Amino acid sequence: MNWLTNFVRPKIRALVGNNEVPENLWEKCSGCEQMVFHKELNANLRVCPHCDNHLELGANDRIKSLFDGGEFTKIKYKSKLHDPLKFRDSKKYSDRLRAARDLTGEEDAVVVGYGRIGGNKTVAVVLDFNFMGGSMGSAVGEGFIAGAEFAIAKGHSFLAIPCSGGARMQEGIFSLMQMPRTVAMINEIKDAELPYITLLANPTTGGVSASFAMLGDIHIAEPGALIAFTGPRVIEGTIREKLPDGFQKSEYLLNHGMVDMVVHRKNLKEIIGKILSLLTHKRY
Repeated sequence: MNWLTNFVRPKIRALVGNNEVPENLWEKCSGCEQMVFHKELNANLRVCPHCDNHLELGANDRIKSLFDGGEFTKIKYKSKLHDPLKFRDSKKYSDRLRAARDLTGEEDAVVVGYGRIGGNKTVAVVLDFNFMGGSMGSAVGEGFIAGAEFAIAKGHSFLAIPCSGGARMQEGIFSLMQMPRTVAMINEIKDAELPYITLLANPTTGGVSASFAMLGDIHIAEPGALIAFTGPRVIEGTIREKLPDGFQKSEYLLNHGMVDMVVHRKNLKEIIGKILSLLTHKRY
């Protein structure tokens, strides 16, 4: 017997009358499996109030939480390739793109723009896991380059926030080519002596972690984030050994020198603002 369906929902309906109760009134935490009301969860930046588990946060909501006043001006970018391989698995790639665009309202898995964090002028490249798992295709590469070029031209700090399953298999080699392209742009950012910070969200994996995600001047990670090239199940199946507890999670990588700090989501804006002020020699 399901207590939620058989007990909780009828009581709520009795309180509010005969109107239909929305199905998405609450969400189950992936950590403690407690039910949390959406309003409470969203007000807490999608961090579970019961176990402090950091749930997935959409790109635009993340931007609002980080930038001063939520003000963020988007930079347009173009993808030269839409379906270069005419790829099809259980669905056409073109259909998957269309569905993801309808879901997120974005052209692709990356949101690029600029604003201020703690008063510091900053360009941000933010991946959205809701768009095909935040996978990196040619459009993500174009967006990253557009953001980096804008930062260099304006002398702004550069912030990358990966949240991705890796390269987008539907674009094959075109997707893999974005790895060296993003790395080349990072070199230009560093040649321009601009701060480059990465905020590693859950998950940061595959070709994204093997390129721009792990090349920041400072690596910040959210608690409990999976940060890896290949996931633990694949590694265990390959080497046939049990991995350490928490392997490839933020805290494990912090203890082994792969990330510089693990920061709670509610403190990210303050911490990033202070770091940017220090790196640009400003008072905060």
